[in-house]
Amino acid sequence: MENTKIVINSKVNKKYASDLVVYCIGQKTKDKPHITKLQSEVLKKACDLGDFKGEENDVLLAYDQDNETETAGKRTIFIGVGKINKSIGDEELQEKMRIAGGNIAAFATKVKASKICVVPCEMPSKSALHTAVYGLTEGILLGDYSFKKYKTEKKGKERHKGIRELRIIAEENLQSLRRAITLAKTAAFSVCQARDMANEPGNSWTSESFARLAEELAEKYQLKCTVFDKKQLIKMQMGGILAVNKGSDIPPKLVVLEYHFSKKAKTLLLVGKGLTFDSGGISIKPAAGMEDMKYDMCGGAAVMAAMNVVGIEKPECNVIAIVPATDNMSGGAALKPGDVISHYNKITSEIINTDAEGRIILADALAYGIEKYTPDYVIDLATLTGAVIVGLGHHHTGLLCNDDKLADRLILAGKKCGEPLWRLPLGPDYKKQIDSKVADIKNTGGKAAGTITAAEYLHAFVGETPWAHLDIAGTAWGFTEKSYIPGGGPSGICVRTLVEFIRML
Repeated sequence: MENTKIVINSKVNKKYASDLVVYCIGQKTKDKPHITKLQSEVLKKACDLGDFKGEENDVLLAYDQDNETETAGKRTIFIGVGKINKSIGDEELQEKMRIAGGNIAAFATKVKASKICVVPCEMPSKSALHTAVYGLTEGILLGDYSFKKYKTEKKGKERHKGIRELRIIAEENLQSLRRAITLAKTAAFSVCQARDMANEPGNSWTSESFARLAEELAEKYQLKCTVFDKKQLIKMQMGGILAVNKGSDIPPKLVVLEYHFSKKAKTLLLVGKGLTFDSGGISIKPAAGMEDMKYDMCGGAAVMAAMNVVGIEKPECNVIAIVPATDNMSGGAALKPGDVISHYNKITSEIINTDAEGRIILADALAYGIEKYTPDYVIDLATLTGAVIVGLGHHHTGLLCNDDKLADRLILAGKKCGEPLWRLPLGPDYKKQIDSKVADIKNTGGKAAGTITAAEYLHAFVGETPWAHLDIAGTAWGFTEKSYIPGGGPSGICVRTLVEFIRML
């Protein structure tokens, strides 16, 4: 996908041959598609028979075309996008086109098309076309994703390598549309990068892998990378990270990646949970479904992937990324329920449940990052609690925040990306649930309001700094079924939300 060539033309050359020609079809009114002179008699007949209405997810395949667009395609499909009119909002339009793009990618995979040509439907304005092309490009690239690294190719059965060339046809505003395509490709590639990290098994993607990726990004984009190893973490008194790592044979890392624009610019601190495998420790998880715990590092993956976009786009703000990386195992020296640990900022914590480990490693990273960089905003991402799935299902990411303006910006960014956030409350009543009789705090507050009490644990380490916590446990995998999201696999959630937020800054 990274190497997919994307071209936009006002007209396709007669010599251009594609495996698949795609027409996006909007609706004038319910059950009535908007058909232009470029579309064939095949489509008109299908519409007359009621076989194609132009609704979202409608797909019509045709082989016999009159070729009025001068495209030499082996096959043609018509993709419905739903109703498009002047009153449609940018967010809704972009999501419609992302869904259409995902459907296009799915069909391209089905017929093993590597070169495709796409004609967007007519738009009510130039700005709407810009929005539509951005969403369409993003949807196609996100939908084209697959992870087959560990699949053995069968002899005589050629594997589809994905879309290698995408050609988009638009008659005007080409320079602006090229910019939209570039931005969409950068964001989509970074999402797929996060998906790749999450799909790696726990015996492949470790704390060292996060460190290595950060070093590669630093070299590629002239960023500053610092990796703290176990000896340094002991010296720094990173009690949370060290405690979670006690049962593991693989040493922990604290990975820091810095992009600096200027001293006067706003500084954003991103912290991502890098728990490369979570057995639950002594409070061991049930065996059923434990294989999915390789996904417990999706917060760290999102942060690293967002830094890829930062490196490419060079935003006018400073961005610091920190990933505390380890696994959570139950070796002989492992952390035990009832143990008391001391965090980086000297706050002591009674461990009630060793499976509530994410907040323990994030707390050290947050305290260190805020002390070191005095950021204007802090956002942490973590697959933190099963409770967020009980409350929000797999459709919204949980948002907990101590600053209304920051929360509003993040909600807007998520809405633009089709990655909705739902804000949950914080407050002293919830904080009381994590009061400990033997330490300053305890790492769980009981079953009630589990997502909120987990956030309150983190809240104790951020002070007055504007901070937002994104609990992605319900959306990092198994996210709402969409054409451009892999079914059941890692979604790459919140990479695009972070990117949009940074672009807004």
